[in-house]
Amino acid sequence: MINVSILYPFKEGGHFDLDYYLKTHMPLSIEKLRPALRGVSIEHGLGAAGSDAPPAFTVICQLRFDSVEAFFEVFSPHAEWLQGDIKNYTDLDPVIQFSEVKLLEQSLMP
Repeated sequence: MINVSILYPFKEGGHFDLDYYLKTHMPLSIEKLRPALRGVSIEHGLGAAGSDAPPAFTVICQLRFDSVEAFFEVFSPHAEWLQGDIKNYTDLDPVIQFSEVKLLEQSLMP
């Protein structure tokens, strides 16, 4: 299993419309990626650990797929829309990372 992390770095004065992202962009994205999407989580940064400093990332989106190939198979037909919609919710440049999931323990959640 792989994880596609889409990280929006914190920038003083940067814009991120979390309401649009959660209520419009993500539901449509999930619908487009659903045939291969195995899980999704969205995190909103609160601050740096142990200080009053801002978070390293404003928002982190985690998308899980069986493989990189499975991701690109569902992403590619919708890439123009998925990437084009970014301007509707942020002026931050996302950082995208592919990772191989080595441990995933969801049974710890209540």
